[in-house]
Amino acid sequence: MMVLSGGKWIKGEVVGAAGKTGWGVFRGVNKLTVDTKGRFAMPTRYRERLVESCASQLVVTIDPDRCLLIYPFPEWQEIERKLMRLPSFNKAARRLQRLLVGHATEVEMDAHGRVLLPAPLRDFAGLERQAVLIGQGAKFELWDEGRWNAQRDTWLAETDLEALDLPADLESLSL
Repeated sequence: MMVLSGGKWIKGEVVGAAGKTGWGVFRGVNKLTVDTKGRFAMPTRYRERLVESCASQLVVTIDPDRCLLIYPFPEWQEIERKLMRLPSFNKAARRLQRLLVGHATEVEMDAHGRVLLPAPLRDFAGLERQAVLIGQGAKFELWDEGRWNAQRDTWLAETDLEALDLPADLESLSL
């Protein structure tokens, strides 16, 4: 595989924080505007990585928290394979398949870095004008700004971390 490193193409692979081959990690909070056609401009700092890693091909789907999930296409393919391997007679697995795969829509970032969101997905997430794009490692979450602020404040108000049911592998995490 040829990867871009410091402006030069070299033979090798980029290994991300999770130990996977890829293009790195998306992180940070970005305020965006959704225009009247339902487009938003991907922040400049992510565009080059998205062009290199997935040729600007993305998949948008819904999240039960009423936001949208945006994956680079190769990352989505891996998630989709895992979802479709789940047993279809398991109600929770079938629900995830219906929601995530059933709403998955391929979109493309245009030459100006804009992404057109389908109307049904915008409606689901309540996206109108002001939005927030949250980097979540291998994917993004896209929230209506008001909904994001309310949800974030709710999470921050839950200050009793001991009351949270943390997985065992997070109990040793120190921040």
